Amino acid sequence: MVRSHILVCGGTGCTSSNSPAIIRALEEQLSKSGLSDEVKVVQTGCFGLCALGPIMIVYPEGTFYSMVKVGDIPEIVEEHLLKGRIVTRLVYDETLQESGEVASLDDTGFYKKQMRVALRNCGVIDPEDINEYIAYDGYQALGKALTQMTPEQVIEEIKASGLRGRGGAGFPTGVKWSFAAAQPKGQKYVCCNADEGDPGAFMDRSVLEGDPHALIEAMAIAGYAIGANKGYVYVRAEYPIAVHRLQVAIKQAKELGLLGEGIFGTDFSFDLEIRLGAGAFVCGEETALMTSIEGNRGEPRPRPPFPAVKGLFGKPTVLNNVETYANIPRIILLGAEWFSKIGTEKSKGTKVFALGGKITNTGLVEVPMGTSLREIVEEIGGGIPGGKQFKAAQTGGPSGGCIPAKHLDVPIDYDNLIAIGSMMGSGGLIVMDEDSCMVDIARFFLDFTVDESCGKCTPCRIGTKRLLEMLDRITEGNGKPGDIEKMEDLCHYIKENALCGLGQTAPNPVLSTIRYFREEYEAHIYQKTCPAKVCKSLLNYNIIAEKCTGCTLCSRVCPVGAITGTVKHPHVIDHEKCIKCGACMEKCRFGAIVKE
Repeated sequence: MVRSHILVCGGTGCTSSNSPAIIRALEEQLSKSGLSDEVKVVQTGCFGLCALGPIMIVYPEGTFYSMVKVGDIPEIVEEHLLKGRIVTRLVYDETLQESGEVASLDDTGFYKKQMRVALRNCGVIDPEDINEYIAYDGYQALGKALTQMTPEQVIEEIKASGLRGRGGAGFPTGVKWSFAAAQPKGQKYVCCNADEGDPGAFMDRSVLEGDPHALIEAMAIAGYAIGANKGYVYVRAEYPIAVHRLQVAIKQAKELGLLGEGIFGTDFSFDLEIRLGAGAFVCGEETALMTSIEGNRGEPRPRPPFPAVKGLFGKPTVLNNVETYANIPRIILLGAEWFSKIGTEKSKGTKVFALGGKITNTGLVEVPMGTSLREIVEEIGGGIPGGKQFKAAQTGGPSGGCIPAKHLDVPIDYDNLIAIGSMMGSGGLIVMDEDSCMVDIARFFLDFTVDESCGKCTPCRIGTKRLLEMLDRITEGNGKPGDIEKMEDLCHYIKENALCGLGQTAPNPVLSTIRYFREEYEAHIYQKTCPAKVCKSLLNYNIIAEKCTGCTLCSRVCPVGAITGTVKHPHVIDHEKCIKCGACMEKCRFGAIVKE
């Protein structure tokens, strides 16, 4: 029996900050100190506070150390684990009280308004040890479904819970399952969309990295409910940690008889395979994903027929994303009534968001549906750094829209977001401050969509490209009167005529920014200025003579020799030569250089 556990984040974020080296250093130092039998080091999934990595928590005290370096390990082992003295300089500041005692993470601004259902085991268990998952009620829901419920009862329970798909569209999960279950007996499939292509989104990846058995258990339950004996997890190859842990989890589940023939002594059999995606955003669309699994180029197919009738290999198929599946075991185990009490009337349960952009606490959060954007940004996210003002939040990635400050208090759920011109999407939430140009933001997301279009249908292939050309012209100072109206018309045409969800939602960032920030478009077109001073073609760098001391530093860093002047005399920028790189402004120590 060990006296202490050290949980170290092994998610992608902390791994990129060198957490594997932290684990090795811990194990070596514990061995040197004779503590290897008393202290156990556990690699877990994501804790959520990704900007603070590498992260480690020492239990039973619950001491949260952040931004740990390999050189800090001897001190932590010597002081904390041998002498019982917390190394306060490394403790997450919100948990350190004036008395010197360490408060619970649950009492911090980041965690106290969260409710972890899909992320319940992330940062808690070793994702590569099936026994730890089982210790936290793992596979009990599958056992309950197979031995105490009929397939019809399982589907009714999911329907009653009100669970809607967390991949974007929000279609009721139980209804989707019932469509597939109603098809004639025969070969059917259960698929998981773990492709997650939205810029800034990493919710599904974190579940796979921190709790892969939750997905396996849920997909087996779905297989039982619809009469399928085979499942596929479609995950992007750029997620090597997630893929590895899922492979380990599938192997362990098979060894314990939780996948394969006669699960839990019943006549139900279910097996899983992994299929790697090549990073095509369009393969997040269900029919394109299935086409890719079949070994063909990932292109969408016309619907109907819908996948529940004719999906993978032409057979009835259920497809949900990782987060949707992660809710299934808890619903079966704790009941539909428990789940349906969380959230709003039409959007039940919780939602995971990947917080990014101009926000203090970058990371992963899970909150009840109906939580306001203000609570997420200001309380959980810690607000905007540097005292800047909140300007907008982009939800739903390239398929979503920008939410302005006037809607900060709108409760976040599927219907409210659509009503204000955005959408839930898979859960990316990019925060923008006063220094963000909304025209440039729309151009950024559309540029991504143009690159990711499969090219199968003309509205998406050609329409989005023409839209991007107009946005490029506007941000370069070549916008013309009438461009805004032309873009709106083209946006509506693309939405109404594109083949799949990628094209149908591609204009959303443009439409939402025009709707709420039309004055910025007008400033770009008519005044030839960028109010946020972002678009290079519409701004100039100038030196304020009264503030310039003639230190010459700006002229020395200018890569094109656009700054002239003599020592101790004000300098001047030649706008014809200036490439607007901003190096001079960054280096000036006297605030003498401004963007205008």
